[in-house]
Amino acid sequence: MFAHPVLIADIGGTNSRFALATTPGKDPVIINRLQTKDFSDPESAIRTVLADMKDKPRSAIMCVAGPVVDKRAHLTNASWTIDGPKLAKNFGFESGLLLNDFEAQALSLPALRSEWLKQIGEAAPALAAGPQVILGPGTGLGIGALLTIDGRYIPVASESCHIDFGPVGKDEEAFWPHLERVLGRVTTESVMSGPGLVRVHRARLLAKGQSMPPETGVEIVNAALANPKSEERATVNAYVRIIARFAGDIAITFMASGGVTLAGGILPRIASMIDKGAFRQAFEAKEPVDGLTRRIATRLLMEPDAVLYGMAAIAGEPDRYAIDYKARAWK
Repeated sequence: MFAHPVLIADIGGTNSRFALATTPGKDPVIINRLQTKDFSDPESAIRTVLADMKDKPRSAIMCVAGPVVDKRAHLTNASWTIDGPKLAKNFGFESGLLLNDFEAQALSLPALRSEWLKQIGEAAPALAAGPQVILGPGTGLGIGALLTIDGRYIPVASESCHIDFGPVGKDEEAFWPHLERVLGRVTTESVMSGPGLVRVHRARLLAKGQSMPPETGVEIVNAALANPKSEERATVNAYVRIIARFAGDIAITFMASGGVTLAGGILPRIASMIDKGAFRQAFEAKEPVDGLTRRIATRLLMEPDAVLYGMAAIAGEPDRYAIDYKARAWK
């Protein structure tokens, strides 16, 4: 279905990563990582990637940080529109497939390697059979799920990053009224994305009658790492607790007995600051079904290019993945 070599791309609001799957069943060759904002459209970025490539791709599989409709997708947090059939025409691809980014992340779960993962919570059980969930904060917030039926993988895309979100506990209730609204709303993404970390920090300080210095998310993380007693560290701790309890919400939504994998660009950077006990406590606090969450494993994905390996696996064995290729693949 996908003639090799296959161009593999993970297109996000901040970074666009590219790889080439040269042979079915082999690891992809990582080619390039570009800043999305440096290019006016995906075509110009792809031309840059292909310029020095000896083996030109015959097909493409791409995932995009935005909903996919009619083989097209517009990035939620950038100006690009990715049109599959148009790309095929412009670059001579024989076939291709466009996926939502966390739909692709979910499909990549079977391809994850143990050395890429860190378990969260010493008492957490090993992965069991059943639905799996993956979620992660980055420029936005991504959520996806994976079912396995008769040996085939079935992805479940989600836009639950855009649902309304409220506080739990006195600490959150104190700063929640000060959170910046995005398009008039406080949503899971507005709180748990990279920009959400800045919003949480500003809201916490405002609740204490303090103004926030002009800090970026990176500066907040660096300050938190440097000083465990800083306001920045307190913000990171609050941010992680929020992610943990939302991960628990998504886990019970999908009855994710197969486990929850946390990914994205933010959490690996703050991995050393994640209190595993506090994380599991927030994750499991889902009375009256806390008995369920206690049995669900949580782990952190540290490899940023893992989804490229997952899409290369799809290209090599497309029949193992229950995707409606007839409706979604393009030529």
